[in-house]
Amino acid sequence: MIAIKRVNCFHRDGYGAAGCNPSGSTYMVVFGLFQLLLSQLPSLHNIAWLSVVAVATSLGYSFISLGLCSAKWASHGGHVRGTLAGAAAVAGRADDDKQAAFNVLLALGNIAFSYTFADVLIEIQDTLRSPPAENRTMKRASAYGLAITTVFYLALGCTGYAAFGDHAPGNILTGFAFYEPFWLVDAANVCVVLHLVGAYQVFAQPIFARLESCVACRWPDAKLINATYYVRVPPCLLLLRTSSSSSPPPTLAVAPLKLVLRTIVIMFTTLVAMLVPFFNAVLGLIGALGFWPLSVYFPVSMHMARLNIRRGEIRWWMLQAMSFVCLLISVAASIGSVHDIVHNLKAAAPFNTAN
Repeated sequence: MIAIKRVNCFHRDGYGAAGCNPSGSTYMVVFGLFQLLLSQLPSLHNIAWLSVVAVATSLGYSFISLGLCSAKWASHGGHVRGTLAGAAAVAGRADDDKQAAFNVLLALGNIAFSYTFADVLIEIQDTLRSPPAENRTMKRASAYGLAITTVFYLALGCTGYAAFGDHAPGNILTGFAFYEPFWLVDAANVCVVLHLVGAYQVFAQPIFARLESCVACRWPDAKLINATYYVRVPPCLLLLRTSSSSSPPPTLAVAPLKLVLRTIVIMFTTLVAMLVPFFNAVLGLIGALGFWPLSVYFPVSMHMARLNIRRGEIRWWMLQAMSFVCLLISVAASIGSVHDIVHNLKAAAPFNTAN
C-alpha cells in the first residue's frame, strides 16, 4: 500500500518529489482491522473463495514482476549485470565478504519461507471432498504447487539479478525498482495486498483453532469461554440469503472466546509488524524458524512411522541426513535474518517505515 501511494506520487509530482515518503503505520493498522473482520469466519471452509483470490493474485504479481524484469534486462541489450560476489560492495559496509555471506543466509531464509506450508497442509486437506481420496488430491496439488513455486523463484531471481545486478532491491515491487508504467506497477502491488490478505487468513486459521482448543480444554466448564450466541442478521442483509424465503432468518454465531482471542493475536502481530517493519529480514526469520520443524522434521517423522522404517536402515540414515542438512540450513538462515534485523534496527525508529 505504501508502494502504491509512492509510485502514484512520483508519477504525479516527479521522481524524488517531497511528500512522497508515507509512513506505513497507518496502512498496517488498516490491514489489521480488515483481518479482524475476516478472522471471525469459523474456519478454512468459510474462506475457500479467499484462497482462490490469493492464488490468482499471486500469479498476477509474479507474471507482472517477471515481465518488468525481462523488459528491464532487454533494455540494456540483454547484458547480464551484477557479479558473483553479490551486492555487498554496493551497500557501503566495511566488511564486504562478511556481509555477502549474511546476504546469502538471508536469501536462504526467504526461499525457505515459500516451503513452510506443512502447518496448513492438513487443514487444507481436511476441506477436500472424496472421491478421489483426499491424500491423493493433496499430493498432486503439493507437487504442482512446489514445481510452480520453484520455477517462479528461479525465473524471477535470475531475471531480476540480470536486470539490476548488484543494485537489485530486496523486493522488486515494494523496493521501488520500478515506477513506470505506474498503472502496471500499481496493479502488481494491488495483487500483493490481496494475496497477503488471503495468505494471512490461510496461515492464521489453524493457529486460531489450536489456541481456542487449548483454552477450551483448560477451562471446560467456563460458560463465557465455551458459550456461543446467535444474533439475527438485519433485514437489509437478507438479499445475501441463498436459501428459500420460507426458511428461518439467518443468524450469526458469536463466540466470546473467538472474538477476544483472535483480536488479541491480530493486535499482537500488527504491533510486531509496526515495531519491526523489515520485510525481507522478518520473512527470512519466519521461514528459517518454520522450515525445518514444519516442512522437514514433521513430515519425515510421519513418513518413517507410517512405513515402519527402522533405525539403522539405509532409508533411515538417508532421511536423517536430509533432515540434518535442512536443520543446518534453518540455523544458518536464522543467523542471517537476525543479523539483518539487528543491523536495520540501528538505523530505524519504531513505527517509522518511511525509509
